[in-house]
Amino acid sequence: MGRGRPGRIALKEDIMREGSLEAPTRHAHDWRSPDYLDPTRVDAELRRQFEICHGCRRCFNLCDSFPRLFDLIDAAGDAELAGVSTPALKPVVDACTLCDMCFMTKCPYVPPHAFDLDIPHLMVRYRAMETARGNTPFVARQLTRTDRNGRLAGLAPALANWATRRGNRLTRPLLKLAAGIHPDADLPRYHADTLEKRARAGAPPINQSAPALGRKAVLFATCFGNYNNPDIGSAARAVLAHNGVVTELVYPECCGMPQLEHGEMEEVARKARSVARSLGEWIDKGWDIVALVPSCALMLKFEWPLIEPGDEAVRQLAAATWDITEYIVDIARKEGLAPGLKPVPDGVVLHLSCHARAQNMGAKGADLLRLIPDTPVKVVERCSGHGGSWGIKTGFFPVALKVGKPAARQAADSGCGHLAAECPLAGAHVAQGIEGIDPASRLKSSRHPVEIFAAAYGLSGGNR
Repeated sequence: MGRGRPGRIALKEDIMREGSLEAPTRHAHDWRSPDYLDPTRVDAELRRQFEICHGCRRCFNLCDSFPRLFDLIDAAGDAELAGVSTPALKPVVDACTLCDMCFMTKCPYVPPHAFDLDIPHLMVRYRAMETARGNTPFVARQLTRTDRNGRLAGLAPALANWATRRGNRLTRPLLKLAAGIHPDADLPRYHADTLEKRARAGAPPINQSAPALGRKAVLFATCFGNYNNPDIGSAARAVLAHNGVVTELVYPECCGMPQLEHGEMEEVARKARSVARSLGEWIDKGWDIVALVPSCALMLKFEWPLIEPGDEAVRQLAAATWDITEYIVDIARKEGLAPGLKPVPDGVVLHLSCHARAQNMGAKGADLLRLIPDTPVKVVERCSGHGGSWGIKTGFFPVALKVGKPAARQAADSGCGHLAAECPLAGAHVAQGIEGIDPASRLKSSRHPVEIFAAAYGLSGGNR
């Protein structure tokens, strides 16, 4: 699994010939190998890759992991990672949000470069080792059980939302004590009227005056779209129906991204196999698969095939999956959109989520909003700092705000009247950052681009 630490001279020579003329590639997670969880081999690979990062330092301002690493090496005093103890490296791993931006946008040494760096997947491997050794806290793992948590909260959403409301001086200190959740972190709301329940009430009527596209799309609800913000799914179905696309709502279970954050590889693999077979029945009948949240689209398209590379159903699903913004933009490009879009004259500032960028599909959220006539659109590409369950923890929430401050400031200074974000968690975090910068800002909450798009059509599900 490890290659040994490169010599300093060889490292400097390769820095002068950074990158490759070939497209980046990614290896499968070798999580079934006994070596994958072996602490000695994990430490060796951690040091091999971190030593190369130390010699480059291009990612110094990308997140909090790399500054922590470089500070450790600098404090050791010998300009070598060898002076840093193995336990001291854990905070570097803990600070990684698995945003994938180092691999996708910064690192010149990703495969097929001989240095073969993949820091996000290395972090997953380290966490898988920690989980296998029983070092992942029980409460932290319970927070990732999004389906169970969503179903329970949906039984009494008013009570759940009251208890998790920021500023509740009775319950938020208890959440800090019991679950390590920072009292000031904004938490998602829950709904009894889930997206699955809305779907059972029937699909929106197809616009008979729209072009006959012949497209049929299954919307993969995602746990967030089902339990926390069903308006995203309602808006997506309304927009697609208005453009002549027949839709169905399907949600077998969560994609497993929360479990991937803790390296629970067997559970993620089980989800991949189960969901791929469920959605495969629709694919075989000619339906497209459309995910409502970028992290989930990333899992279906890219991570699942690297976790179960030999599974044909998983590969088939990856090839058939679209992100919702990507899908609507493709309709606009190939068939054309139904008329009726009205301008959003005070403009939209879009936070382009890391997991949308990691799909390597272009800035489709921005492309979607630019289809709205006479609507100024500005884009923020800096990390929000949230990182899923990472950003709400007591030990990380202040860091999350710090990392996300540049994104919040860009959005606050945009002059736009609406804040959009493809990732709902990132959008809420950016809005909270804006609140700290400019309490009088109009940008007090964010919406998914498809919600704004539906509102521009005047469709229900896209509330202005």
